[in-house]
Amino acid sequence: MMPIVFANVLLALAWAAVTGGFSALNLAFGFGLGALALVLIRECTGRPGYLGRIARAAALAGLFLVELAKSAVRVAAMVVSPRLDPHPAIVAFPLTVTSDIEIALLANLITLTPGTLSVDVSDDRRVLFVHCIDAPDPAAVIADIRDGFERKILEAFR
Repeated sequence: MMPIVFANVLLALAWAAVTGGFSALNLAFGFGLGALALVLIRECTGRPGYLGRIARAAALAGLFLVELAKSAVRVAAMVVSPRLDPHPAIVAFPLTVTSDIEIALLANLITLTPGTLSVDVSDDRRVLFVHCIDAPDPAAVIADIRDGFERKILEAFR
């Protein structure tokens, strides 16, 4: 069976062909109409929850933007503070995500967030090592990653 996103893209292209306009706005409108059509016939496609998955992916993107802003402010405050007293640490984060794409996405989201850097993944792919510029409480760092990025990735991909 054809992946549902591919079907949605085909519906968007069909919309653009029928209307005679392949502009980005018309393709986006066709994609939205295609998504609505797929939701309406979800029992026939065998894929309920297509829009739910898109919403969960958008929630992950929103969480990333919020965490990006918060950590940027924290790092900027640390840099301009008259007393620089960071507590750098490499934290061993136990992974719940298992697939390569989930691990890569988690590592990249962590690396793109100021003040943190994914260093390595263990050979058994069960631990992600993360360097934090300021981690006085490594358990809190682990809890933040687990309850934030990792939870949203699991929701979006499963």
